[in-house]
Amino acid sequence: MIEIDNVFAGYGKYEVLHGVNLLVPTGKITTLIGANGSGKSTLLKALLHFLPLTGGEIRVGGVSINKFSRTDLAKKIAYLPQSKTVPDITAQRLVLHGRFPYLNYPRKYRREDIAIAREAMEQMEILEFSDRLMAELSGGIRQKVYIAMALAQQAEIIVMDEPTTYLDIGQQVKFSKLVHQLSEKGKTLLLVLHDLPLALRLSDQIAAICDGKISAAGTPAQILESGIIQKLYGVTVRFVELASGIQYFYD
Repeated sequence: MIEIDNVFAGYGKYEVLHGVNLLVPTGKITTLIGANGSGKSTLLKALLHFLPLTGGEIRVGGVSINKFSRTDLAKKIAYLPQSKTVPDITAQRLVLHGRFPYLNYPRKYRREDIAIAREAMEQMEILEFSDRLMAELSGGIRQKVYIAMALAQQAEIIVMDEPTTYLDIGQQVKFSKLVHQLSEKGKTLLLVLHDLPLALRLSDQIAAICDGKISAAGTPAQILESGIIQKLYGVTVRFVELASGIQYFYD
């Protein structure tokens, strides 16, 4: 479980988070929603200890993140950022970067690391691109390579900021299945999504951030009933129950 307890954080004198409280349960899918600039990505950076807290505390498994070394925290939490550079390396080499927390100096990959990286690439159906340079790949395939890198990290918690960027509809469906499979295996997932229908279909819990605070948190049904989506985005989301499951759409 991730416990975010009255957290304040920001950039220098500019405070973005103003007393955020949130519980992210183990083995569940929690999604953060909110307008641009509301504090979603800042909260992820605070969790990953990229930003110092100016108040409050974040605990992972009951232990304050301040007590983890960078390496130990990386073994606990895998992170897929929203903005990523395109390094001049092959896809497999990038996926292997997910094994960094487990390597001693000098970093030398073991057979075990290569096998884990290949398994992650197979899971994302990108093994055929192993030897291709990242710059040669489409945006969608690159995104799947970055997700594979997060999977190769084998962390208990996976944090993804806009993971469906560049993924087409078919790839988004496969991504949804993958996320549910990971959750069923006990992984804790914390996502940031702008696609509200996808967030509602995918999540066990949704937390809405507005002006650096959690405005509402609960199940997708509770979030719909709260009216927070209309408040945040000025749109209404409705749903229909089909044989294939609940489908959400903008009204």
